[in-house]
Amino acid sequence: MSLALAALGASALALALGVWGLHAWAGGRADRAALVDRLADIPGMERSTVPFAGLDRRVRRTQWGKRLAGRLAATGTNLTPGQFTAAAVGAVGGAWLVAGTLLAPFFGPVAAILTGWTVSSFLAWRQRIRTERFIAQLPDLARVLANATHAGLALRTAVGMAADELEAPAGEELRQVADAMAMGHSVEDALNELQARLPSRELIVLVTTLVLSSRAGGSVVESLRNLTVTLEERKETRREIRTQLSQVTVTAYAVPVIGIGSLFLLNQILPGSLSAMTGSGTGRIAVLIALGLYVVGFVLIRRMSRIDV
Repeated sequence: MSLALAALGASALALALGVWGLHAWAGGRADRAALVDRLADIPGMERSTVPFAGLDRRVRRTQWGKRLAGRLAATGTNLTPGQFTAAAVGAVGGAWLVAGTLLAPFFGPVAAILTGWTVSSFLAWRQRIRTERFIAQLPDLARVLANATHAGLALRTAVGMAADELEAPAGEELRQVADAMAMGHSVEDALNELQARLPSRELIVLVTTLVLSSRAGGSVVESLRNLTVTLEERKETRREIRTQLSQVTVTAYAVPVIGIGSLFLLNQILPGSLSAMTGSGTGRIAVLIALGLYVVGFVLIRRMSRIDV
């Protein structure tokens, strides 16, 4: 009898907890829906359907997805990790299909690997371009900060003013720094996050100057004005080097393009020649060695033409 009463009491308690949990879940959903409705009434916060939202949530849960989100944020693109993953998978699959159809089945996986490497290099290229544009704006940034601090404004206010005056990407990056400081982050932490997103020697010097000035005080105006002159000189030097190495850069990209184009030309002149060439083990090894030499040549030319100033 006592065992039956105990089981009945446990069942009643479980039922009560289940009803309470269901009520709390329904209340949470209602609160979330009300919050979304309020945000939808704010200009610029309209509800929109993001493509590949489900895939984006799954990708962001992984360590690779978190690193990918950081790289995408550093490039300044509006792509989400899910959208980039879908585009990358589509590009790899499309390259496999096109190469296997137009050339030979052997070239399908080779084209997929090269496309995957190209997609990964695209992020590094976008981040490098954004970093170079930011570096080009550093003299103007240092000048604005120097004038603002000379007028008696605090560094936090000066950063917000520079974010409003400068164009992208400097304006967008400084807006993130200003928002981080407004949310309670220290000047050092906010500037270090900026330095992590856009690593460069010039930005390291600027961040170090601002951090030391915020810590120990001192003549930040004079330091920023001297830094402005130095950054202007480095900007001109980088521009001259880029102009002198433009021919080498074009050569680095032209060599593999000519090699891949010769495969299409050979297949057009002698249809089926690539299938016959890759039909044996010796032919496959020769093709892989040739493609490897093209890749090595591209990497070596790019390394030799890269000069850090």
